Amino acid sequence: MNQVMDLSDLISQDAIVPALKANGKKQALQELAEKAAKLTGLDERQIFDTLLQRERLGSTGVGNGIAIPHGKLPQLTRIYGVFARLPKPIDFESLDDQPVDLIFLLLAPENAGADHLKALARIARLLREPGLANKLRASSDQSALFAVLTESAAAAPVSASS
Repeated sequence: MNQVMDLSDLISQDAIVPALKANGKKQALQELAEKAAKLTGLDERQIFDTLLQRERLGSTGVGNGIAIPHGKLPQLTRIYGVFARLPKPIDFESLDDQPVDLIFLLLAPENAGADHLKALARIARLLREPGLANKLRASSDQSALFAVLTESAAAAPVSASS
């Protein structure tokens, strides 16, 4: 039985930042860490450091204006997502050198293993859907962004061949 991980399991409406203002990658990660700290109850600095360490391994800018920064933290009990839309795209050292305006942050427990990878793959697949990124760019409020992220995840056909 193929269990689909619903994005609503990863992200809540208050984990969406409709207009993140940042002048660069570091500032964007700092803002996201602050948001994630409020959601998880963890230390903002620790989240930020974890994200920076991951970025040093290679940019999480996956192309087409999308970045999926992620990290693992031992104190977490479940996977958390934070989504941000940037009114002004920033350089994220992406693979295709395109500036980034959609960021999906993923934080997982240290021992999440396969679930962490599944969640990453799911987000990457979803954000790569041609119409979806455009819908996200066109939606400017929290509830609309949440609806786009969670409805499309539910509506997306799941094929065994993907």
